[in-house]
Amino acid sequence: MREGEFKIKSKREEIINACASLYETMSFKDITIREIGNLLPFARPTIYNYFKTKEEIFLALLQREYELWSDELTAMSAGSPDEFAQKLARSLEKRERLLKLMSMNHFDMEANSRLENLIEFKKAYGNSMKAADKCLEKFCPDLSASDRQDFIYSFFPFVYGIYPYVHVTDKQRDAMAEAGVNYVYLSIYEMAYTCAKKLLKI
Repeated sequence: MREGEFKIKSKREEIINACASLYETMSFKDITIREIGNLLPFARPTIYNYFKTKEEIFLALLQREYELWSDELTAMSAGSPDEFAQKLARSLEKRERLLKLMSMNHFDMEANSRLENLIEFKKAYGNSMKAADKCLEKFCPDLSASDRQDFIYSFFPFVYGIYPYVHVTDKQRDAMAEAGVNYVYLSIYEMAYTCAKKLLKI
């Protein structure tokens, strides 16, 4: 990597890291480019050389999370279908930020980002689907291409709903109790593992 490219990548990473740090304690709507700039060692206007909106910064963060998840899926060693379901669930358990971003703010990030940024994100998203497909080939060799596609197009949309189901506020619990909703707490692992097993019919 040339020095100029390294500098650009390094600055982008600093901005993304600052955003990630704020997202640990602040909501998406409360985080502004000003807030992100306050954590950076360079002037806030510099951010606009890399990102035009806060949604583009968040989209880059989500892209990074997908890339990390894809790397983990790609590194999985073969085993039984049940071992795949377990490993898949464990991989999501470690990617709580990915689950939060995709369930809470995904639409806004895509809608308010430039096409070139959206294309780069979609590549990372597509690679995660390809990595999941390769895992299915490795762990479940009896599945046809159509069966693998059915799994992916059922499991990926399901994943979008995990975070808000697992992270329930006291207010939400009180409301469900008053409404007579029998809420059963499940962890990220339990939800993902159960879904994967049902889809794989194991």
